[in-house]
Amino acid sequence: QVQLVESGGGLVQAGGSLRLSCAASGRTFSSYAMGWFRQAPGKEREFVAAISWSGVMTRYADSVKGRFTVSRDNAKNTVYLQMNSLKPEDTAVYSCAGDRYAYRLGSTISRDYAYWGQGTQVTVSS
Repeated sequence: QVQLVESGGGLVQAGGSLRLSCAASGRTFSSYAMGWFRQAPGKEREFVAAISWSGVMTRYADSVKGRFTVSRDNAKNTVYLQMNSLKPEDTAVYSCAGDRYAYRLGSTISRDYAYWGQGTQVTVSS
């Protein structure tokens, strides 16, 4: 059974930084692309970032490009989201997701992911 567990969320002032982690278990982590999505109250879930199975390719939403960095440590079965220069509009529940199929580059579409973590709250105060 695949499990994804996020950590690292919290309350931070605008301009601050947070690093989210997502620990995976239950399948060969290094074979699957991973994604980060977020959902703010009253809004639909949106794509934030994705990283390919190898870690070579990354993708970002325009709203976070240049501020967020996605990375992975396959030895630790963990994917990270480093968030810098945080803005109040970044406030949301952030969830990591595991790709449905192996050896892909990382999708921006939520239905391409089969496994989801429970989410971690990020709140940015102004």
